[in-house]
Amino acid sequence: MNLPLPSGDVPHLLPVPTPNSPVVLPQWISPGNANPNGRYQESIWPLGPLIDRPGASLIKIHWKNCPDRLEGQIKQVTWTLLNGQLQPSYLRNRGIRARARGSASEMRETCYEWMRLGRWLQTIGVKDLRACTDDHWAAYAAHRFSTTTPRHHAGETLSRLADLWAFDRLCSRPVGVTPPPWEREGIDNYLPSSAPQDPGENSTEPLDPMVMGPLLMWAIRMVDDFADDILAAWAERQRMQQLAAINPSTPSGLDALDTYLVPRLTEGTRLPTIESRGRTVLASTFIAATVGCSVNQVSGFRQRHRLGTLEPGPYPLQIPVTGRINGRPWREYLDFNEVTNLMRQLATAAMIICLYLTGMRPQEVQGLRAGCCPDPEDGSRHLIRSRHYKNVTDDDGRHVSSGEERDVPWVAIAPVVRALRVLERMVPEGELLFSSAHHDFARGRQSGGALKNSSMSQHIEGFVTWANQEAELHALHDQYVPEDPHGAIGLGRFRRTLAWHIARRPGGLVALAIQYGHMRTVLDARTSSGYGSRSRRGIHSVLDVETALAAAETAARLRDRLAAGEKISGPAARRAFTASVQAPRFEGRTITQKFAKQAADYLARDGLVLFDNPNASLICVFKRDNALCEPGPDATAPHQFDCRPGCGNAVRLDSHASELLHEADRVDQLAALAPQPLARRLRATAEQHRTTADTHHATAQPSEALS
Repeated sequence: MNLPLPSGDVPHLLPVPTPNSPVVLPQWISPGNANPNGRYQESIWPLGPLIDRPGASLIKIHWKNCPDRLEGQIKQVTWTLLNGQLQPSYLRNRGIRARARGSASEMRETCYEWMRLGRWLQTIGVKDLRACTDDHWAAYAAHRFSTTTPRHHAGETLSRLADLWAFDRLCSRPVGVTPPPWEREGIDNYLPSSAPQDPGENSTEPLDPMVMGPLLMWAIRMVDDFADDILAAWAERQRMQQLAAINPSTPSGLDALDTYLVPRLTEGTRLPTIESRGRTVLASTFIAATVGCSVNQVSGFRQRHRLGTLEPGPYPLQIPVTGRINGRPWREYLDFNEVTNLMRQLATAAMIICLYLTGMRPQEVQGLRAGCCPDPEDGSRHLIRSRHYKNVTDDDGRHVSSGEERDVPWVAIAPVVRALRVLERMVPEGELLFSSAHHDFARGRQSGGALKNSSMSQHIEGFVTWANQEAELHALHDQYVPEDPHGAIGLGRFRRTLAWHIARRPGGLVALAIQYGHMRTVLDARTSSGYGSRSRRGIHSVLDVETALAAAETAARLRDRLAAGEKISGPAARRAFTASVQAPRFEGRTITQKFAKQAADYLARDGLVLFDNPNASLICVFKRDNALCEPGPDATAPHQFDCRPGCGNAVRLDSHASELLHEADRVDQLAALAPQPLARRLRATAEQHRTTADTHHATAQPSEALS
């Protein structure tokens, strides 16, 4: 129920909660949110009523870590935090990221910061928040931050501490928390002096190419080649389970059971089995559905013949195997016992494709629903219409846990569309594509929401194990997925990896070469249907960062090679030298929140940005008007997969000429083993490489001649 406000009080003030007050007041619970609420007097407060995002964990506040002497005061302010909202007059001085109400996870983190303060105060003998002086606040800030704490994190912490005072004022009978001194003086004097690398999405390491290549290959193979077999096997398994459950115990069924099993026992043939409680026993469901008897009759047969633990035996499903690996069937048959695992691996393969090839954040993938990507009627691109969640607020600045539908849809490329269609065959129309209930293939538990981040990460690690087993089984040793040098694959690294490969692997050397080129084309268009972006936000900002870093590193390498004595040739040699001198040098990389805008500004310097193209053995000094790769009018990068000879933006170094000569020798070796028509083309290519190298040596200049 709603607690009444004292008469005459300011409307935004909240009453003092009672022991039976709900943890979350009804006005903050969205329609349809059935997560359990709690009571003020309880030692654990569930925050599920504030959480509507699919895939989000239903977190709680545990009061066992709050100091006893201060628990009552901190608890009251926390209740106000959960059910109140900061006023615009206060938010105006808190910066553009300030919100009237934060998310459930932000609220819990704020509460735990208050508990941390309370424990420190108790150790120094302060037993009342009203007794916390400026000196106490300053001493705690100094205690809280070490020299290695990023200033960004420290600033957030000081803001959370100030909220203890700000939310206390929203109660009709406040505790009396004193304002911290940084509310009057500013936070600069209370922050650590060091400024280490800012954390965040842009500092996430991309997946290693040796990992991403085979991982994506197996995911696409699973969706494109094996999905029909697996889904058919799943349907057959469900049919057999339903049939076994309703089969009656009849004499004819018992005769059929004996006819099926007795000869196999006599001949010593392995029987269909299943693992149950650490033992290998008869597969009762499969046998009952196959012969037309009841499950109880199978149990009776096991007892009569005293069948204990058996040798593992197969029970093949009677469905055709159509999937192929290197022209051969990928399975002799699909086994009843492995179908649940194959369904999980198929769903995970679709998950990997969506995480990697859409540019979506993990929570956006979790929010996808069946029907979100209809087939276009006019033959245009497939568009994904779904929700996004990051920094979504309502008109009053309050966090919206359920997110909102994007004004601009995502563009879905072909592998993504096929992955979505597979997922739509697993869940009902309109259901979450990664619904927890429909992805629990083994147990069928009816849990709500989407798969959680931890579950999705476990599924991906399980898919890697499965893919490596398949690679071993089929002797595809070059398709083994190795361990990533930077640790677990995780979810957030896919989005970063997409930008990394587009920016740094022109044409996509890992996999899907044409597809990467298509994505660069879509991304450069920056149209209203931009890929995973609203204007230049979203995946575009990540791509700009990677592209700018790659361009700066190319400039640094050019500068170093020229200083080491290499010569340079090409129509853009002077511009390349100027760009290399003007480009910043990265000694490591520090990526702050402003870096995305700085990266976009850096790339906008038409004619002074360098792009390495190892495929063509050159550096492109990109200038739109000179480019033969036909970039768009607003493009900030070339179509490196479409690099053409004679372009006015190309430059080469001595090392590029050496690469061309080495490649010419390799192509000649291939020509010696190729049929005559192909050999002629290969030799012509080798000759062109040598001509290009000779031209470089004849026209190359040292850096001194360009300065």
